[in-house]
Amino acid sequence: MNDKWLRSFKFPSGSWRSLAIILLVIGVFFRFVNIDRKLYWNDEVYTSLRISGYLEQEVDRKIRDGHLISVDDLQKYQYPNQDKNTLDTIKGLIAEESQLSPLYFALVRWWVDLFGHSIAITRSLSAFISLLTFPCIYWLCQELFQSRSIGWMAIAIVAVSPVHIIYAQEARQYSLSIVTVLLSSAALLRALRLQTKKSWVICVATITLGLYTQLLFGFVTISQSIYVIIIERFRLTRKLITYILSLSLGIITFLPWVWIFINNPSPGSVDWVNTKQTIVDSAIRWIGIISRAFIDLGVAPKDPLTIKLAVMPLVLMVIVTIGYAIYFLCRKTTQQTWLFVVSSIASICLPLMLLDFGLGKRYGTTRYILPSILGMQLAVAYLLSVKINSGTDRQWKKQLWSAIACGLLTLEVGSCIVSSQSQMWWNKVPEIYQDYPKIANYINRTERPLVITDSGIIDLQIIGHLVNRKTMFQVLGKHDVPKIHNDFSETFVFKNSPLLRANIGKVYNSPLQMVNDLLWKVEKR
Repeated sequence: MNDKWLRSFKFPSGSWRSLAIILLVIGVFFRFVNIDRKLYWNDEVYTSLRISGYLEQEVDRKIRDGHLISVDDLQKYQYPNQDKNTLDTIKGLIAEESQLSPLYFALVRWWVDLFGHSIAITRSLSAFISLLTFPCIYWLCQELFQSRSIGWMAIAIVAVSPVHIIYAQEARQYSLSIVTVLLSSAALLRALRLQTKKSWVICVATITLGLYTQLLFGFVTISQSIYVIIIERFRLTRKLITYILSLSLGIITFLPWVWIFINNPSPGSVDWVNTKQTIVDSAIRWIGIISRAFIDLGVAPKDPLTIKLAVMPLVLMVIVTIGYAIYFLCRKTTQQTWLFVVSSIASICLPLMLLDFGLGKRYGTTRYILPSILGMQLAVAYLLSVKINSGTDRQWKKQLWSAIACGLLTLEVGSCIVSSQSQMWWNKVPEIYQDYPKIANYINRTERPLVITDSGIIDLQIIGHLVNRKTMFQVLGKHDVPKIHNDFSETFVFKNSPLLRANIGKVYNSPLQMVNDLLWKVEKR
């Protein structure tokens, strides 16, 4: 696309400018509203375990001996304490989760240490980091399109994008990952344009930052490398040599963690990818994953067919819009512009798609393809901005594309409204954890409850974040016999093995009443 024509773009009109600002305010609001309401689930409990500095095995040894422990006792292993420091947080990652880069976990430990411990404070770091998405994507649009209107359209889209809101409220590294991808992309384009020492130093810094945020950032660097090689026409030019040196420096700074990852593998951490699925299942799953960039009404695989059919037209409209946006971008922009966006989309999405469809597994997941989703949103921002601002199209076409833009943004806002009022959403894996809030509510209705369990520490910590402080726990080994405590109003058995349930029935000389699949109650005689 001609740079002069792009620079002549102005923001569409006063109403569109106002709309973008309103959406920005709405997006900030949704990043913080009810931030502590959703279930503090498995991954987030692991985050809290890491910032406490304790190992999972260490916690297990300390509490799995049958003595009574309180909710406060459990919280000791979920927040920073005087016994452990940031170095222990890093050691915990090395020992148990080396597939996770350490930057976010160090930051969140300092954050909680500074502002106090609660679910809201722990998650708020991600929300504040997510606010950096707005200036970063605007900068990237300036480097890509040299257009203020496209930059503001991109801000409007990501401000109320349901997938951005969801991960802005999760105590994991995904918001930081989004920011580092945008920073790295903009810094690379700036370095290629200016060719100054300072710009390349910034490029190296963003590569290092990205790698220390998430290992999957490596796919982003691969796509960026392919982009530079192609635009340099496979010739070893000065620009390509400088980029190779910059990339090498960034990778060298990350080599210590690569060595740690290789020597301390965590094979069990991604067992869920082994779930088998057909090609049709993969296709449906990927349509759902991609469409969450603009629409997410919380439809789950177990929901009735009528609900799925009602939402499907909207989902397909979003998919078609994304597809056409990529096509339009490739037709109307220079190779340097469209290739960068397309390579960003393909960076992680394409390898995971090939694995899913080729091996029949479930490697693809929304949080992994966030760099690809950013590329799709850039393409849509370009399409909508150009169509609305076109000086050659007829008025009715501009109005049509304005309606499409309003429709997409309305879907985003509607998705955010629905998800903000829900305690359980798809990213909390409801098929596994949907009963946990119900269990906690049932326990909380009793005056002085005791919960006996031989479950894993992480499951226990999830419940620990939900129950009242009056609740006490007794954690046992698989073959241990519980000690009798009669000074409780109710005694519950949580997620236990059949053997332990039988032992509890014998020790208490009472039958067990099933509350649901995960909770049993000792009947008093």
